[in-house]
Parts: sequence; structure tokens; C-alpha cells
Amino acid sequence: MPPKKGTSWTVELLAAIRRGGGRLGTQIEDQLRARIRGGSLRPGAALPSTRDLARQLGISRRVVVDAYQQLAAEGYVVVRHGARPAVAACAPAAAAPAARSRRLTRPRFDFRASRPDLASFPRAAWLRCVRGALAAMTSADFDYGDPRGAEPLRDALAGYLGRARGVIADPDNLVVTAGYTQTLGLVCRVLAARGARRMAFEQPSNLEQRAVIARAGLEPVPVPVDAEGVCVDALERIDAAGVVVTPAHQHPTGVVLSGARRAQLLAWLRARDAIAIEDDYDAEYRYDRAPVGALQGLAPAHVVYAGSTSKTLAPALRLGWLVAPPALVGAIADDKRLSDHGTPRIDQHAFAEFVARGELDRHLRKMRLRYRALRDAAVAALAEALPGAAIRGIAAGLHVTVELPAGTSERAVCRAADSRRIAIETLADFWPGAPDDPAVLVLGYAPQSAPSLRAGIAELAAAIAAARRAWPA
Repeated sequence: MPPKKGTSWTVELLAAIRRGGGRLGTQIEDQLRARIRGGSLRPGAALPSTRDLARQLGISRRVVVDAYQQLAAEGYVVVRHGARPAVAACAPAAAAPAARSRRLTRPRFDFRASRPDLASFPRAAWLRCVRGALAAMTSADFDYGDPRGAEPLRDALAGYLGRARGVIADPDNLVVTAGYTQTLGLVCRVLAARGARRMAFEQPSNLEQRAVIARAGLEPVPVPVDAEGVCVDALERIDAAGVVVTPAHQHPTGVVLSGARRAQLLAWLRARDAIAIEDDYDAEYRYDRAPVGALQGLAPAHVVYAGSTSKTLAPALRLGWLVAPPALVGAIADDKRLSDHGTPRIDQHAFAEFVARGELDRHLRKMRLRYRALRDAAVAALAEALPGAAIRGIAAGLHVTVELPAGTSERAVCRAADSRRIAIETLADFWPGAPDDPAVLVLGYAPQSAPSLRAGIAELAAAIAAARRAWPA
């Protein structure tokens, strides 16, 4: 952004001169010219005024005036009366900068899953909570503090999770993180340090989990999912120290872990003295049935409960939390301290205000109504446009799964969707090696409007029809 006229703020510039090293003005010109050509001073970047630069370098202002005039004559800087000097928008460059990675064309319709409606972020309420938090914070609150997190937030979350999710949450056993990915990494590293070798995970699931588990020093082992959730029979046949599960709304299939499977999983955890990492990512958004309580409430000594603001508010907040068994929480807090000395504490105090004032409950009530209406619109449009498809996972969450009739290739559907600038995800995005036929789509609906959903699904149906005509390709 070009500098504003009449600004009085001081711009600092990394520059130095050496007396006896040649003309002072030439030294300034050479340094600025090289930095502009090299790219460290970008087009439009503000430069110090002649008076400020002379003061910073301890030289005569006349020397700086002459240097700027020379650079302006060469096209490197822009100097105007009443405006701060700046790097010229079309300053000469020694060589073209390295090519940036290719940016995808903005899709006309975006059905990628697991993203909330970012436009509905409660800006006014959040701003009030930030102001309230800053007013209430003591000087000591601006220090690093407890690596588990700010005490007001741990207290607020413990109360909320016990009330809304049935979690047995002592604030002493709660650790604030930078989101679910960090939570998973922290727990896996602690388990690996204690001698664990393998961690099971649901298949299909988010591919990122495999990388996080492996990076922590554990071998990731897939366990299949069926209509009742994770297959505990398969889990019993592998030697794993734990398992990552999404019992309230399996990601991405949308199935709920059945009561019988819950009992079987809990028996496996106790018999093996194993740990389940419960990703409760979509539990707040249930539409057609009563909420399912957290698994952790049934076995707090064997379950690490994990939650975050990424689906309820926005991923940009980078706020998450875990509730760990007492035997693990100390090691997890130590690892958290070594990782980053704690999640940003001002944000923690603001979110504590947000929860304590009831703003989170109000926001969730509002968004449940909105998401249910969008879910209904998506299901109705899919039933009309794709009458032969099986629509599943609709009881909760922010996406549905759509199994197309046999004879439809996922790869062909993806090519046809790309050609129409429709962004979609399929089962292959969550399960390497998944069958290509029939195609299974994972369609998110949360960030859209009902008219956009209907138009996008109609266009997607046309893409699917074209893919079927072209298959096999």
C-alpha cells in the first residue's frame, strides 16, 4: 500500500554508511538500488523522509536529498512534495522473481467439506470480548504463564464441556492448544516417548492425520469404518497403543459410533490400557436426533478429548483444547511449553469471555438453524438432480456423502467438475486406494446460500452426466 500523505510516523530503514568508504550519497544510492533490485524493498514500500534518514545515519540532510533525487531520476523511488518517499511501482529489477506456485482458479461453486460459514463469524460479539478481556487482564496475564493455558479459559471450557458434551473436565487436566492438529501431535509425541510404537486411525479419515502420527514417531495403522463406526474387531487384531476416532460424526462418512461399538471400544481400551484420541469436531451440529455425549465421559482415564473453534467459529482463531487423563497431562503440558510456550494468551482471555458470557451458546443456536436449513436444501437438490444417488451422513455436521450409481468413476467426475470450475472432494481424498467406481462424493454445504447450493448441485449433476458418458476414458 502506498504511503499516505501527511503521515508523521517514523520509518526505520536497515542501512549503514562507512566514513572513508567513498561518497556518502553514493553509498546510500548503492544500498537502496541493490535492495530494490534484489526484492527486499518491494514496490510501494515506504522509505524514511530525508530528515529521518539523515538522523538515522547521522549525516547531513542535503546528502540524503541528493541521493533520493538520483534514485528518483533512475526510476527507483518516487519523491513528491508533501508525501513520504516510496519505492516506485515499476522499479527496475535485475531479474524476474522466482515464479510463484500456481494458484487455482476461484471456483464457481465450492463444495469442499468441513468448512464453516466464515461470513457468519460473530465479529461484534468477539470484539466486545476482546475489549473486555484486555480491560480485565492484569500485567501478569501478559507473561508466558502456565503452558496448559490461561486459567480463566480452562475454567470456562471445563464448565462448558461438562454441560454441553458430558466431558469430565477438571481445569487442571485441560490444555489449550493451537487447534486439533497440534493436539494430535502433542498426544502422539508423549505416547511415543513412553514407548508406544503404533497408533490406529479410522479409514477413511483426514489424510493429514497419518502425517501427524508418523511425524510424532508412531506408525499409523488404518482401521476400517462401517455403518456402525470404527470396526473394533479389526482394532483387536493389531498391536496399537491407541486409536484416533470421531465417534459423534465420523469424518468423512458421517456415521455415528453405535452403542454396541462404544461398549466394545471401551472394553478394548481398558483391556489394553490404551488411549483413544476423540476428535469431537462436529458434535455441536446435530439436526435430527439428540446429541451424543462424548466418549471421554465414559472412560476419562483412557480417552483424550479434543475440540477446537475451527468448525464452531473460524479456523483463523487457531484455538483448540484437550482434556487428558491425569497420567498424561503433565507430559503433554511440558511438550506444549517446548513447542511454542503456549497458545496466544490475549486470544485465550477473549475466548474465555466469549464462553462465559454465553456468546458461544448463542452462536451455536443460530448456526444450527442456518446449517440445518442448508442441509435440507442440499438434500432436496441432490434428490432432484441425482435421483439414483445414496445420500448419507445427514444427521449432523457440515457435509453429506453422496454415493453415485455403479458405472461412475471418481476420476472422471473430478475431471468434469474441474472443467466447470466446481470444487469437490471425493472418498479418494480421505482414503488412498479407495475404489474408483462407484464414485463417492463428500460435499460441504456450510459456506453457501440455498440458491447457490441448488444452482451448484444442478451444475454438478451435469458434470456427472458428462463423466458417465465419457467413462471409461
